[in-house]
Amino acid sequence: MTAHMVKCFGFLILFLLLFTSCSTDVTKQTSEVIIYPAPPDTARIQYLTKFSNSLDVTGKQSSFMEYVAGEEGGNPIIKPYGIKIYKGKIYICDTILGGLEIIDLNEHTFEYFQPKGFGTIKKPINVDIDNNGNIYVADAERREVVVFDNDLNYINSFGNPAELKPTDVFFYDNKLFVSNMLKHRIEVYDTGNYDHLYNLPDSNYQQGDPGFLNSPINICVANNILYVSDFGAFKIKEFTLKGEFIDSVGSYGKGLGQFVRPKGIAVDKEGKLYVVDAGFENVQIFDKKGNLLMFFGGTYNGPGGMWLPAKVIIDYDNLKYFQKYVDDRFNLKYLIFVTNQYGPDKINVYGYVEYKK
Repeated sequence: MTAHMVKCFGFLILFLLLFTSCSTDVTKQTSEVIIYPAPPDTARIQYLTKFSNSLDVTGKQSSFMEYVAGEEGGNPIIKPYGIKIYKGKIYICDTILGGLEIIDLNEHTFEYFQPKGFGTIKKPINVDIDNNGNIYVADAERREVVVFDNDLNYINSFGNPAELKPTDVFFYDNKLFVSNMLKHRIEVYDTGNYDHLYNLPDSNYQQGDPGFLNSPINICVANNILYVSDFGAFKIKEFTLKGEFIDSVGSYGKGLGQFVRPKGIAVDKEGKLYVVDAGFENVQIFDKKGNLLMFFGGTYNGPGGMWLPAKVIIDYDNLKYFQKYVDDRFNLKYLIFVTNQYGPDKINVYGYVEYKK
């Protein structure tokens, strides 16, 4: 091959690389519109898309790139539990990875975050982020909450490992609420110096009392109410921020509005309560009075289904990244993320929708 031919071939390769590597969108929408509840009932939830692998974020390789560089499998989300979205970035606690998967929707990047040294993460269960972008990881094996700044630099860790098994952390009103399964309580810390402030609920509650926490596994604070997913009592319990028991939602059983394995919880701006049930493999939605409104998901048999779901979060701030998946008949009100610990679809993204007028 002459030098001229080599040069021409090089330009051809460069052109094809540029032409065939421009797909960087997240997973394409399924051609079928999946809605809950099913017609003829009024649609409230639309399944939008999923994340399971780095290729869902960075874009699949072109056939030409596979020919030149070989097939790339991408990096998987292995076993997710907690999730948080903040300013276009999705932070996913992966209990097998021993770290976080971080998806940047602006830059279309996917990375594993596995810090070492003082910031080592062993079994991250849940994650939350404060108004300054500081990241708080509840580590059930390390038995501390580990803190990083917005650039993923280690800041500190807090909690007494001898008396703490954190399964969730929630930022609210400049305080950090941490569920402690070991001591059957919620611990509250200061965000400035991470000093322990007080415990919830009231210490007068004993085992058997409605306000006693058997296994507080997930928490959410909204409208000055503390919601606790009590896995051991098969209920969601509500408290004032002073620790006074208000009420509970649900009971043990296989009927509508009951729970078998309640885990993640979230509350929207209207006070609707979302509850993940890993047994039913769905999310149930309740009104302010604890009445069941609807459920969505169900055992996995295709897009929109769930496989051992763990966490649910609601987001109003990042709608622009998912608007393209919304059916033209709907207005998107907010996003709902659900993690699945098994199956092909590890992070399901749904939208709460209303019909256009």
